[in-house]
Amino acid sequence: MTQPHPLRVTIIGSGPAAFYAAEHFLKQPNLAVEVDMFDRLPTPFGLVRGGVAPDHPKIKSVTKVYDKMAANPRFRFFGNVEFGKHVTLADLKQHYHQILYATGAQTDRRMGIPGEDLKGSHPATEFVAWYNGHPDYRDLQFDLSQERVAVVGVGNVAIDVARILCRTPEELAATDIADHALEALRHSKVKEVYLLGRRGPVQAAFTTPEVKEVGEMADADTVTQPDEMALDDLSKAELERANDRELNKKVDYLREYAARQPKGKSRKLTIRFLVSPVELCGDENGKVVGMQLVRNRLVADDKGSLSAKAADQFEELSVGLVFRSVGYRGVALPDVPFHDKWGVILNEKGRVVDPETKQSRVGQYTSGWIKRGPSGIIGTNKPDSVETVNCMLEDLGSGAILQPAHPEAAAAEALVRERQPQYITYADWLKLDELELANGKAQGRPRLKFTRMEDMLKALGK
Repeated sequence: MTQPHPLRVTIIGSGPAAFYAAEHFLKQPNLAVEVDMFDRLPTPFGLVRGGVAPDHPKIKSVTKVYDKMAANPRFRFFGNVEFGKHVTLADLKQHYHQILYATGAQTDRRMGIPGEDLKGSHPATEFVAWYNGHPDYRDLQFDLSQERVAVVGVGNVAIDVARILCRTPEELAATDIADHALEALRHSKVKEVYLLGRRGPVQAAFTTPEVKEVGEMADADTVTQPDEMALDDLSKAELERANDRELNKKVDYLREYAARQPKGKSRKLTIRFLVSPVELCGDENGKVVGMQLVRNRLVADDKGSLSAKAADQFEELSVGLVFRSVGYRGVALPDVPFHDKWGVILNEKGRVVDPETKQSRVGQYTSGWIKRGPSGIIGTNKPDSVETVNCMLEDLGSGAILQPAHPEAAAAEALVRERQPQYITYADWLKLDELELANGKAQGRPRLKFTRMEDMLKALGK
C-alpha cells in the first residue's frame, strides 16, 4: 500500500474498541492507511457516553485521547449512518480492503423466570441508556412512584443503577445526567433499593471503588446482612488463593456495612448475597408487586469454579420496580456470522469465521464486546483491539484482503452522502460537544446533553 493507494479500513461502531483499533492502525510506521468509522448515532464513544454512570466523570475523560486520535487527517467519522440500513456489507466490500465490527453489546440477558415481562420489570441497560440521554431510550417511562426497588445482579452496571436511584437531586445535578432523567428522579419516591447477588461477596463482580462509593452517599444508608457476609469455606479458600489486596478491601467494605449503625438517612441500599429471584409476582393489572427469592449455597466444580446452587429456602420480597442486570448481550449484524448462544460475532482472535466452512472470511474482523462478550473495563478493549489489528496487518502482509472496485476516499464519501445526506462528521460532533458544555455551564452543570436526533441535526443546521 502506498500514499496514492492507501489501505482503506472501515470500523463499524465508535466505542473504545473502535477507537483503540483505529489508533493502532494509524500509529503503524511505514503504513499508508485511512480509517473511516461509522456509527448509527450522531455522537461517538458508545458506552463511554451512553453507559458510564453520570457521577463518574473521570472515567469519561478517556474521550480526550479519542479526540486527539480523531484529529489525524487519515481518520474520518460518519455518524448518523447505520450499517444494514444506509450502508450494507456489499457496499463496504466495494470501498474498503478491510472491515472491522466493533458494535459492542447493545442489549441485555434475560433471567428466564416467570413474571419477567410484567409491567415494572425492566432491563437495567434501558434504564442506564435513559438516564444517560441515549436518543433511542429518552422517552421511556419508569415508575419512580414505587418505594421499593430490586436490582438483580452485582456487577458495576447493577451497582450504578442502585446508586443513581439512591442519589439526591443535588448530587445528580452536579453530573451530566440527562435533563429528563434528572427531572424524573427529582420526584422519585424510592426509599429502599435491594441489590441482589446469586453468589457470595467474594464472587461479586462490582469493583472496590464502586463498593466504597455507595457507603458515602449523601442521603442513603448502605447495609449488608451479617449472615450473608459470613464466608463459607469455599469463599475463604478463594479469597486466600487470590491473594488480592483489592478483593480483600472490597470484602472489608461489605463487612463494615453489616456492622454499621444506620444514620437515619431517607433512603437505604441493602446489598444481598446468595439469593436468586425465581419468580416475579404481579397484581390483577399485570404489574410487579413482589418477587420470590431462593437462598443459595456455593458449590465447586471439577476446576474449582464456584457456582450458586438453590437451597430449599424461599422468601418473599415486596418490590414495585425491578431492574435485571445479569449481563449485556451482543446483537447480530446483517450478513455477519453470529453465535446466538454466546451473543458474539463468530470469530477467532478477531478474524470473522464462516459458520459453514469454518474458515476466516477475507477482510472481515471484530473487536470489543461483540468479539469476546461483555467483560472487562474500558481499558480491556485496548489489548483486545490490538490483537485484532495485528491479525489484520498479518493478513495484509499475506495479501488476504478484499479487492474493492472503488477504494478511493471520495467514492465512500459520495456513497454516504447519497444514502444519508444528514451524516455527521467529527467536526460536527465537536460543535455539538461545545454546545452541550456551554448549555450545561449556563445551568451550573458540567454538560447538558442533546437527547433527540432532531435537536442535534437542528443545532448543526442539517
